[in-house]
Amino acid sequence: MKAVVMAGGEGTRLRPLTSNQPKPMVPVVGKPCMEHILELLRKHGLEDVIVTVAFMPQAIRGYFGDGESLGLNIEYSVEESPLGTAGSVRLASDRLDETFLVISGDALCDVDLTELIDTHKQKGAAVTIGLKSVENPLEFGIVVTDDQGRIERFLEKPSWSQVFSDTINTGIYVVEPEALSHVPTEGPYDFSKELFPLLLEMGRPMYGHVLDGYWQDIGNLDQFRQANFDALDERVQLDIGGIRLRGNIWLGEGVEVDDLDAIEGPAYLGNYCRVAPDASVGAYSVLGSSVTLLERARTERSVIDAATHIGRSARVDGAVVGRACDIRAHAHVHEGAAIGDEVTLGAQSAVLPQVRIYPYKEVETGAQIHESLIWESRASTNLFGKDGVSGLVNVDLTPETAVRLAAALGTALKRGARVVASRESPAACRMIKRAMISGLNSTGVDVADLRVLPASVSRHLLKSEGYDAGFHIGVSISDPEVLEIRFYEQPGIQLTAGLQKEIEKHYTRLELRRAAFNAVGSVTYPARVRESYAQDLLASLDAEAIRARRFRLVVDYGYSASSYVLPLLLGPLGVEAVSAHGFAADGGEPPTGLREAVGQGKRLVSAIGADLGVVFDRAGERLFLIDEQAREIPVEQALLLFLRLIGSDGQQGKLAFPITVTSHVDELVEGSDLEVIRTPASLAELTKAAAGDGVIFAGAVGGGYVFPEFLPAYDAVASLCKLLELLAPVERPLSELVAELPASTLVHRQVPCPWSLKGAVMRVLTERLRDRDVDLLDGIKVFDERGWAQLLPDPDEPLVHIYAEGATEEASAELEAELRGLVEEIMESEGATAAAGASS
Repeated sequence: MKAVVMAGGEGTRLRPLTSNQPKPMVPVVGKPCMEHILELLRKHGLEDVIVTVAFMPQAIRGYFGDGESLGLNIEYSVEESPLGTAGSVRLASDRLDETFLVISGDALCDVDLTELIDTHKQKGAAVTIGLKSVENPLEFGIVVTDDQGRIERFLEKPSWSQVFSDTINTGIYVVEPEALSHVPTEGPYDFSKELFPLLLEMGRPMYGHVLDGYWQDIGNLDQFRQANFDALDERVQLDIGGIRLRGNIWLGEGVEVDDLDAIEGPAYLGNYCRVAPDASVGAYSVLGSSVTLLERARTERSVIDAATHIGRSARVDGAVVGRACDIRAHAHVHEGAAIGDEVTLGAQSAVLPQVRIYPYKEVETGAQIHESLIWESRASTNLFGKDGVSGLVNVDLTPETAVRLAAALGTALKRGARVVASRESPAACRMIKRAMISGLNSTGVDVADLRVLPASVSRHLLKSEGYDAGFHIGVSISDPEVLEIRFYEQPGIQLTAGLQKEIEKHYTRLELRRAAFNAVGSVTYPARVRESYAQDLLASLDAEAIRARRFRLVVDYGYSASSYVLPLLLGPLGVEAVSAHGFAADGGEPPTGLREAVGQGKRLVSAIGADLGVVFDRAGERLFLIDEQAREIPVEQALLLFLRLIGSDGQQGKLAFPITVTSHVDELVEGSDLEVIRTPASLAELTKAAAGDGVIFAGAVGGGYVFPEFLPAYDAVASLCKLLELLAPVERPLSELVAELPASTLVHRQVPCPWSLKGAVMRVLTERLRDRDVDLLDGIKVFDERGWAQLLPDPDEPLVHIYAEGATEEASAELEAELRGLVEEIMESEGATAAAGASS
């Protein structure tokens, strides 16, 4: 008799274990599940086997070949399109001219197939179905038989209200070939859902036979682990390879174990596993071939596939780990987690319970992974990037993520705190903002919803009305499908590191405050916030001087909500403006890119003879300038322009700039009453410094300017109004003022640097430059007679930034090349050392 093994299953519920292999190939104590089924067939004299394959057929063909190594004769039948269980067998019907057995390649069993075949022959059945009593029949097809075993009724995957028996269909059948004549030649067709009910209706003799022995469908990860544990407990009789010690420990060929007492049974260690001194293998550990446990590592109640490396003091508890994974020192994989093939877990990282990590991902050192990592290529230690929280909408940044993030913010604030919220126009921003509001309300925090307005207006409300925190949902400049959530605190500055860490702590640990029924936060919609913002800004300006100058402007709003606010100021200031790209409603015209907006702004400046043109970014925070000759002013020159105008105005006070900004700012204030202070190269540090005593201006290269007397934050509307105030008494065209500014020679280069080497690069470079003139405020900045060069690790990407500035462009290039050469030399040396350590 021939046997048909159905092996076309994809096993979606078993992912990430089945991301790179078909379901029948998942390992059970060192062998694919299907291999155990083939061994069962051979045991019962079924040596001619047809395997039906569909998903990744070559994985099965390549492993089993023609079956000679198993003492079988194996042929294959490949489904080009889904045909269902009966359809896939019908495809091989030309080779099934006698009674045959059908069995699944992904359900582990040791049942008596000979007894099932004998029953079929004795009853003269058209089909005999192998049956099994189970505790929970909801996932299976129920079968009811009479006293003679004849089938009376089928029900496929019932609800509890429909359960009338605990006897289920195991997917093991003995079938007469003529039954396949009722299976259509095209389209999917199923045995239990369609063919068997049809045969029953036709009155064909169909019988059920209750099987003794073990049977377990491996449909999900819990069932997969349980099947392995049952094999160790010998609840299922399998041919487990290797030598057997102490009754319930199996060791494959070439296993290296320093102390056998370090292995607690039941356990299975495949060929060439290595257990280092002080490492331990706990009960119910199943290790595939060539798995390595270094010193003090431990596994327990886990299934770990071949060639996985478990570093020093790492733990794997109750988890499933795929092939060729690299689990670094002190990492911890928790109960119920599942890790796909070739995943790297950084040192001291943690994969929390029930998390799934799909193949080829990398988890950073120290990261805590609390939700499944499917699409991303790398998991970060930090929830926050350099400017807030960002991600692809409905991929990394989902409503669920937003609710949790907002609840973490609410938990970090006091009960009854007030938060102000705003957003940009796209519907995705609205969705995430509403989710954030719900999360905050759930912690007893009240929210003022400004709907679509620039972040500067909500920051102003934070400062003027005493709100405790705020957030703004916007679209990334670099990718329109990436949303950014930016947070700020009193008095409108970017979120400080202290509160950021509190939010991350609550988010990661899920330690979230939940308000009682009568203490849920409220949502309000404050009125006239635009007008209040405009009035306060007007009060801070010399409006008479601006009106007297009678400016003519070109304003490109960049589809920002600033178009709701700026007109409230231009009228009272007597400014004539031609505008473009005003606010885009939900689903409106897609935003024009910055380059296109600047190009159109140049044409409009020429057409109307404007004094200057300005282009806003989508967030309404950054300002880009065009002079009266329709030439774009580089952002480096624009920053120096603000500084020159402030200095010529005779103002006194402090000016804050990031450490990476050109040294020309220091030269321009020499001999004046202005003092330059340097900050680390982050927006949070810059706005924090801007809010300090005596600071009158702050800015960075990139179009962002801060006038902290009004608002300690980037604000394009306020920056434009302040620029007009500074230009008002200067009776010279903008192009002349820019022409007098020093030309920047600053160069910036990004150098790829693996995450694992960033710390080493900074450490070794600091040691090598110990005797040089070095500033360690942020990164490493080294000075000499030619100028300076600086190294900054990127917080979000595997790269480092190198800045350099000399008296000439050639000197800048020389400084940059020298520092880059040092960095590349260190990476090469440290990388080789790390590789040598890993191999040992």
